[in-house]
Amino acid sequence: MAVVVLLAALAFVASPFLVPGFGGFEPNQFPVPQDDPPVQPAGYAFAIWGVIYAWLLAGALFGLFLRADAVDWQPMRGPLALSMGLGAAWLPVALISPLGATVLIWAMLVAALMALRAAPVLDRWWGRAPVALYAGWLTAASSVSIGLVLAGYGLSGQVPAAVIALLIALGIGLFVLRRVPDIAEYAVALVWALVAVVVANLTQSLTVLVLAGAAAAIIAIAALARR
Repeated sequence: MAVVVLLAALAFVASPFLVPGFGGFEPNQFPVPQDDPPVQPAGYAFAIWGVIYAWLLAGALFGLFLRADAVDWQPMRGPLALSMGLGAAWLPVALISPLGATVLIWAMLVAALMALRAAPVLDRWWGRAPVALYAGWLTAASSVSIGLVLAGYGLSGQVPAAVIALLIALGIGLFVLRRVPDIAEYAVALVWALVAVVVANLTQSLTVLVLAGAAAAIIAIAALARR
């Protein structure tokens, strides 16, 4: 299974090179075009993917060559390989279907959270930490996708959709932090995304700005309380 994790990680890391130039959904991919939606984090936030890709790949290499038979690594491997394998297909799907990409990223999140719950306590910088960072960002990204779909398909206005998305991210984040110990990186990624929503709304929606800032503070406090 360690080999499968490495192959999934390689496919996941390679996917941006196979689908170059993707900068998010195009406004006209939705029935109701989404120009500068308030739920979308500021562009700089997506740089975290570089760290996530590199860390997941490093962890997969470490796991294969140094912990291939470690009992405490085994439970994490199946769901992590599944999440990254689905992630390798996410960009091609996102190019043609925001709705399909939303379903896919939620499947990635569920699998990533299963992997996080099963991640080894020892070797945390190679196993638990990269998965936590990945799952934290997916929590934000999955929630954002809900906001985009709600507004993009005319089910809600942009601001109410953003509020719903932020509440979903906050709820999942608090639940995960309460149930899974020693996952500071999860909170870091989620707070990073929420602060980027604040930045994106400095000249847009005060409601979204305040809620995103409050959610970031709550997640940070919850993470510190678990230490």
